[in-house]
Formats: sequence, structure tokens, C-alpha cells
Amino acid sequence: MLPTESTQEFRTADDLLDGRLAARLHKIDIRTRRVFAGKLQGERRSKKRGQSVEFADHRPYAIGDDLRRIDWNIYGRLDRLFMKLFMEEEDLSLHLVVDCSASMGCGEPGKLAFSQRAAMALAYVGLVNLNRVAVTAVGTDDEGGMRSVRDLRGRRRVHDAARFLGDLSAPEGESGLSFGAACKRIALSRRGRGVMVVLSDFLMREGYEDGLRMLVGRGYDVVCIQVLSPQEIDPAGTEAVGGDLRLKDVEDGLSAEVTVSAPLLERYQKTLRAYQERLRTYCARRDATFLSVPSSLEMSTLILDYLRARGVLG
Repeated sequence: MLPTESTQEFRTADDLLDGRLAARLHKIDIRTRRVFAGKLQGERRSKKRGQSVEFADHRPYAIGDDLRRIDWNIYGRLDRLFMKLFMEEEDLSLHLVVDCSASMGCGEPGKLAFSQRAAMALAYVGLVNLNRVAVTAVGTDDEGGMRSVRDLRGRRRVHDAARFLGDLSAPEGESGLSFGAACKRIALSRRGRGVMVVLSDFLMREGYEDGLRMLVGRGYDVVCIQVLSPQEIDPAGTEAVGGDLRLKDVEDGLSAEVTVSAPLLERYQKTLRAYQERLRTYCARRDATFLSVPSSLEMSTLILDYLRARGVLG
């Protein structure tokens, strides 16, 4: 697989997110299968009773309760003290993890560029709905092998998310931090509860199992979006291949000589489908959502059709 030639420069939010799609994103929000308790009062309805303006229920007064919340109208009728309870709304965390390893810089259209635009669209949904948004890039050439931006909240932080995502690039060669080690650091540092979306090709020599095991559970709905280029999905259908080739792994530099033939390409596709099925099964057993998409997919189709159909957005 050759490195992406048509590299895109994302300088602003408009470069990452089409204005027509942004207008449609105002009508949807991040959905979860859980009830979360955030640190800030926000827009997410909780089962807990709190201090918003929407009345929920009454309960008998107990010593130490706030006297300001006594329902004096009921006291006047029943001569008994009752507390007014209200529905509390709490914030939800949206954590986006973007794989920037060398393999993401291959294929046409570029897998990393697709992931950057998908992450921007999801961050936009989270920000306009006043959710707390964090973005982490793993496999970068930074010291430590990853970088992140946290605690973005509100429409005014859209440009902060765009600057962070637009500055990402796939390094040449192997990252100094494995996918498993990066996920462990994310798991130890994440705050709150909510939804975590991982955008990657999941083509790691060390495997994806240890990394995803660190992310699932612990109060987060995990969504794994596998991004593959059309050339990876169907090599024979996208470019002329054949004869003797020397293939070199862009991440670890290992090479192998192969003779490309129709039987080899057929075996490759069977191997790829089996790999995807193992990844899908791994996610399903851990109650994580899995979705595999080509980097040529329209962003509106991914966001408005695929993710809504799987209950990630609504």
C-alpha cells in the first residue's frame, strides 16, 4: 500500500466540516445506552434528583434537608413537611481517539484525512449540544507518542477542536508508543463517563485486543470505526497489480517478497474478512459498537445514516 499522495491541509473548521453537513448536525445529539453523572450541570437527563426547574416528585422531610426546598403548600394542607424534588440534567463526555500511525497515512483517499473529518463532525455534534469533548491522537511522532486536547465545551470551542485535528499527520515509521500502551494511558487519564469513539484501521502488528480491553466498560460506551482504503478492501478492483513485488511495512520496516496472482488476491480478501469478523466479534462480546467503512465513504452517510442506525447519534 502506497502512502497517500493527495494530502489535504486542514486549516479551519470549514476545511474539515462541510457547511451543509454542519447545518444538519444541529438536529442530532450523541446517544448512550447508560445514565451518566458528570461533573458539570449540563444537557443530559439523569435519573438522579437534582436542582433544575423541572419538578419530578415529593419525598418526606428528613433532618438536615435544605429548608428552602420544603413544599409549604403541602404543609398548609396536610400539616406535614415534604421536600420538592426536581429532575437533574448532567453533562456527557465525548472522547474521540484518532489513530495517526504510519499505516493511516496510506491509501487513496487518505484514511487519516477521513478520520480527521469524521472526528470533527462528531466533535461538532458534541460541542453544539454542550457535551464535554476530548480528542486524543495516538501513534503520533510527538515525544510520548500521543497528544490530546480536553474539556472542550460549547460552540465557541469548535475552532479549538478544528485546530487540533487539522494539525495531525501520520509519522514516517513506527511510533514510539504502541496502541495498547496508548489506550492504557487514555483509560487512566479519562474523566467522567460517556461515549468513546476510536477511529483506526486496527492493523497493528501487536494486535488491538490489549488496547480495546483498556477502553471498554468503566462508564463509557465504546464505538470502534475501522477505516480502510478502497485499495485495502479490494486490491484487484482499484489498481493494476500483478507479478513479483517486494512489500515493506511502513511502520516497522519489515519486508517480504510476494508474487501477486488471482489466487493470492482471493486469499487476501478471505483473510481480511476473517480479520474484520474477529474484530466485530471481539467488540460485540464487550458490548462495544463496531463499524467498518471505506475512506471513500461520504461523510454525511457515515454520520447521518450509519451512526444513527447503530444508535450512536439520534
